[in-house]
Amino acid sequence: MKVLVTGGLGFIGSHTVCELLDANYEVVVIDDLSNSSIDVVDKIKEITGKDFVFYQFDVCNEEKLDEVFSKENIDSVIHFAAYKAVGESVAKPLMYYENNLLTTITLCKVMLKHGVFKFVFSSSATVYGSPKTLPIKEDFLLSTTNPYGTTKLMNEKILEDVCVANDNFSVIILRYFNPIGAHSSGLIGENPTGIPNNLMPYIVRVADGELKELSVFGNDYDTPDGTGVRDYIHVVDLAKGHIKALEKAANTKGTRFYNLGTGHGYSVLDLVETFKRVNNVDVPYKIVGRRPGDIAACYADPTKAYEELGWKATLGIEEMCKDSYNFILKQKNK
Repeated sequence: MKVLVTGGLGFIGSHTVCELLDANYEVVVIDDLSNSSIDVVDKIKEITGKDFVFYQFDVCNEEKLDEVFSKENIDSVIHFAAYKAVGESVAKPLMYYENNLLTTITLCKVMLKHGVFKFVFSSSATVYGSPKTLPIKEDFLLSTTNPYGTTKLMNEKILEDVCVANDNFSVIILRYFNPIGAHSSGLIGENPTGIPNNLMPYIVRVADGELKELSVFGNDYDTPDGTGVRDYIHVVDLAKGHIKALEKAANTKGTRFYNLGTGHGYSVLDLVETFKRVNNVDVPYKIVGRRPGDIAACYADPTKAYEELGWKATLGIEEMCKDSYNFILKQKNK
């Protein structure tokens, strides 16, 4: 089976490509390198010992996308090509709506034209908004608190409607919680361009001395230590969930939704203190005001993914912290 992975050189995409190659899938990657590096191509090949096809362009480019589908015998698609930072989406909503919606719409149009019906979509726990109870189940009411989350929810609705209109279409929507960590080789991990928008890459750069201190956004939430609580999941566990999702898409029709999380919430300070302890390094931080669009707590009930996909997270917060720091150290010493 040949799988097209959009955004396949990014953080989650690159780890998923590794898992696909290890599982003997043929892989075609499209990435515009807006938040990734061409170096990742060789790193994936080094990790897996296998080759794959790479195209560099924006997935919104329907003409080029059509050329890829005409040339490659694509069986299914995993779609990662989206902007993903909550804070940035609040500051630049139009950029998020344009990119995150048009990539999905263009992809669906070209898939339907070429008779490709199996689709795994990268969604987010942000579609649950500020949940009234925890842990979060897939049948909870959906709402959003920021433009990033709204684009994910709108994409889910688009894909549901595509499935209603096209009986052959099979969409697996994976609602990620908070992916962190890196490949155990230290060759690939989360390395955003510019100042990081997400917590773990910021912690890593503070620990490494590249940034002075971590800003903790709010310590007055209704949580055990006042800082935001999230369900952190190792990116390798998350990547493996996509293999299970592809298997499900091959045998089902319509739209299905799954939480990918550990089912355990950790606060910002829990993560900072664990990182300091397991890596024996200091992470200076200061408390600042809350960040627009953030909520107090969010963690998954991952039961459905276990029962229907046969997937369960196996790596803990210590591995997440160790692998994240190992990755940045390897980048410095290469």
